[in-house]
Amino acid sequence: QVQLVESGGGLVHPGGSLRLSCVASGSILKIDAMRWYRQSPGKEREWVAGITSEGFTNYEDSVKGRFTISRDNAKNTVYLQMNSLKPEDTAVYYCNLDVVQGTSVSLSTMVYWGKGILVTVSS
Repeated sequence: QVQLVESGGGLVHPGGSLRLSCVASGSILKIDAMRWYRQSPGKEREWVAGITSEGFTNYEDSVKGRFTISRDNAKNTVYLQMNSLKPEDTAVYYCNLDVVQGTSVSLSTMVYWGKGILVTVSS
């Protein structure tokens, strides 16, 4: 089993910054793609940013130039640096990881979700 723990959320004024972290622990051989999603009240969950195992990144259009996703493979951790935050960024943010488990004989990739962490951007 794998556990994901997010941290770094909270209340911030418009224009401010936050850095989210998501640490994975448990039965992990390696982690392939890592992603952040968010869900605002009354809206569906949406993809925000992703990073491959090689470090290639991509972003949803509304966060390009403001958010940066990064990873520390040694710590099984993915980060989301959020700058120039806007009220419309208010949401519960979830990390989503492709975790490779098993042995050299039998490998499988499972997708895990964090429980979510609240980010509120308000004056």
